[in-house]
Amino acid sequence: QVQLVESGGGLVQAGGSLRLSCAASGRTIRTYAVGWFRQAPGKEREFVGAVSWSGGTYYADSLKGRFAISRDNAKNTVYLRINSLKPEDTAVYYCAAEDWGRGNSDPDRYTDWGQGKQVTVSS
Repeated sequence: QVQLVESGGGLVQAGGSLRLSCAASGRTIRTYAVGWFRQAPGKEREFVGAVSWSGGTYYADSLKGRFAISRDNAKNTVYLRINSLKPEDTAVYYCAAEDWGRGNSDPDRYTDWGQGKQVTVSS
């Protein structure tokens, strides 16, 4: 089991950028795929993207281009960068881990979840 903590959210103006971090503890994240999901008020949880244990990245089709996921195994951390923020990006963002995962979009594949971080984009 790995513990995950997100950081880096907050209030951002539309058009700006931010980087969320997902710091792991308890085990090395090296063998884990890490997915990012978000949930806006009144909406279902949505897959944003994921990085596989081997470094491959995958994104939701509707979000390609503005989101970038990277990992630093030495720091046991995975990052989600969001560019050209829009008000509709406002949501709680979660990272989740799947051991030896390939970067699935199905949240049920992930066994460990962070507590989530609020991102609010003002227009």
